[in-house]
Amino acid sequence: MGLGLITLVVPDYDPAIDYFTRALGFELVEDSPAVSSRDPGREKRWVVVRPPGAGAALLLARADSKAERARIGDQTGGRVGFFMETDDFARDHAHMLAEGVAFLEEPRVAPYGTVAVFRDICGNLWDLIERR
Repeated sequence: MGLGLITLVVPDYDPAIDYFTRALGFELVEDSPAVSSRDPGREKRWVVVRPPGAGAALLLARADSKAERARIGDQTGGRVGFFMETDDFARDHAHMLAEGVAFLEEPRVAPYGTVAVFRDICGNLWDLIERR
């Protein structure tokens, strides 16, 4: 078994696709028409992005209800909920800064590696981490 997709609730598809592919360097795996399981009359898209070479990917799901919109940017209750691993922290940190990624701290060295927390386009917290 393996972990395939993790849903990330977003306000709209195109800005999220742009952010994840441009600023974070993910690849767009799929962008296909879809139909809502709760409202078959509502058109949706099946949008999947993932870091190059990664197994698990993100399903970017447009929020369609008041409850879903309330979760945008706070899917983990204000905790870091996503961890982006790199083999070259300095390179990726510099790229992300140049693309306007909002880091909440300066890089720090922890017992497990070099890390810095950033906020994505939707408000979710991530670690950029190079493990030791």
